[in-house]
Amino acid sequence: MLPADRQPVIIAARRTAVRRANGSLKDLRAHQLLAPVLQQLLTECRLSPHAVSDVMIGNAVGGGGNVARLALLEAGFPVSVPGLTVDRQCGSGLDAIVLAARLVAAGGSPVYLAGGVESISTAPLRAYRNDDGEPDFFARAQFVPHSYGDPDMGVAAENVAAHFEVSRERQDALALRSHQRALAAAAAGHFSGEITPLQTPGGTVCADDGPRRGLNATVLARFPAAFAGGGTVTAGNSCFDADAASAVVITSLQRARELGVADGLLVLATETAGVDPELLGIGAAVAAERMLAARRIPAANVDLVEFNEAFASQTLACLDRLGIDPERVNLDGGALALGHAYGASGAVLVTRLLAQARRSGKHGSLSLALISIAGGMGTAALLRYEAITDRAGTSRR
Repeated sequence: MLPADRQPVIIAARRTAVRRANGSLKDLRAHQLLAPVLQQLLTECRLSPHAVSDVMIGNAVGGGGNVARLALLEAGFPVSVPGLTVDRQCGSGLDAIVLAARLVAAGGSPVYLAGGVESISTAPLRAYRNDDGEPDFFARAQFVPHSYGDPDMGVAAENVAAHFEVSRERQDALALRSHQRALAAAAAGHFSGEITPLQTPGGTVCADDGPRRGLNATVLARFPAAFAGGGTVTAGNSCFDADAASAVVITSLQRARELGVADGLLVLATETAGVDPELLGIGAAVAAERMLAARRIPAANVDLVEFNEAFASQTLACLDRLGIDPERVNLDGGALALGHAYGASGAVLVTRLLAQARRSGKHGSLSLALISIAGGMGTAALLRYEAITDRAGTSRR
């Protein structure tokens, strides 16, 4: 472990409800989704906004203009606080946290707010300019040169299912379990402590709306292939687009002790890897393999795992490669049930892990956050839950 003044630790994490795109959050732009989360984090940690060194936020389909800076000013931070927006597509939220962790490790005991946000509902229309000056609108950006195939996400999910022989039955079973777990977690109140309510023209939004009560194996079996004739990837075993924001407070272990923080997630290691863009869904597994091998930690030794379930096929392929039983992953459901808010999703994983670790109360437990990324990449982070100070505010050294 690094010295206390350079050991990164996540001491608080919050998210909005994850809601279907063009639904109840359609009137809020990205910075308006994020600002209440930033405010809540300051309140929870009893931090002055003047103590914040920087705000680092991932975003994938926004309109530019540095949404991190826009959101922090919307939240009432002083103009002296800078902001940085990170774009690694689906990995953006997790990569913003990784970047902050690496800067903490450089020294100085800074305090960062890091995470991600996506308002797919209000994302701007995008277009190339034709030779005659007229716009040529496109649905998504180009991720890699066309010589690499540059497949759409659903096509890539089919490629992964075929290449790694992930059956339709396994994909549907994972999707059903995700919905069932998310419903059970919501009923048990597992999400209530991590969700920052949002005020919208339609009222207060403080709960996810994705999990479906009426879903069962028979219903899932009726879905046709969505991306390739005779394929196995369907709307039922794929995520849906969502709007959400999520962020964490990350600082050094020394600074956390000075703040009197009781516990947190130490950032032990991070890794990002590149893979064949045609099989982009396997990227998270390759990143995790490298990271765990470097620390000589078997995947079986990790207690909590959160994987971004963009598609059931890539989730299962990655877990198979890592030797992780899918039953151990996403204990409260994942993106198949909750939805995928692109730039926010990686930060949601970390928020879920902190909540789960605190609920378990198991100091020393290891957590793993994993996300595969458009263009053929993946990011992984290894975390450890530890006590920082006792109830009297005494440091645990």
